[in-house]
Amino acid sequence: MTQVIVALDEPDYDRARSIVEQTAPDVLWYKVGYEAYCGYGDQILTLLRKTGKSIFLDLKMHDIPNTVGAAVRAAARSGASLITLHASGGSAMIAAASAARDEYNAAGGKLRLLAVTVLTSLNAEDLRALGVNGSAEEQVLRLAVLAAAAGADGAVCSVAEAPAVRSACGADFVLLCPGIRPAGADAQDQRRVATPADAVRAGADFIVVGRPITKAADAGAAARAILAELGDKLSN
Repeated sequence: MTQVIVALDEPDYDRARSIVEQTAPDVLWYKVGYEAYCGYGDQILTLLRKTGKSIFLDLKMHDIPNTVGAAVRAAARSGASLITLHASGGSAMIAAASAARDEYNAAGGKLRLLAVTVLTSLNAEDLRALGVNGSAEEQVLRLAVLAAAAGADGAVCSVAEAPAVRSACGADFVLLCPGIRPAGADAQDQRRVATPADAVRAGADFIVVGRPITKAADAGAAARAILAELGDKLSN
């Protein structure tokens, strides 16, 4: 079943808290990314833990293996259930992060690591400028397979690539898809976008929804509308 993660990419804690309060009756998962973590991380993480919510800590770690392993050990103490790292950091980096995850889980934790493949703000032209030949789907698949082999629990990819990643990496590999926009919504700075219904059809385990919910006049109503679309698609 596809689950919704609300992205708390807000400039201050009060605004983030308001979004949590408006959506909490219907939403279990929340994303804490760079802005929230650096600006008011302790406050928002404490709020989410106290209210029994599940935390997706989206820090996209990317450094030498020892540094990333140490960062995962530290970040795990936040109570996060999902943490991201960049697959482009390579097999040794992912393996070090996976070893740190295993240590944490052996002590009773339930942490999963997701490898970011190709950001949904990038398209084929952007990839060529970075020296990557081939399509976005080819690069996503290459990085997802590498990450799975190194011990990652899943990957972050766009909805368009999700079926290919699922086929290559198996039914238990977690697929998280950002770049979700309701039908007719503005794509804004995203390039590879999809609707919630598209995500269900593609087999996404999680979708991350930010501005369509957080910038709505009524965040709770916007979240319920997306959940209704998911539920309708799941029942068809």
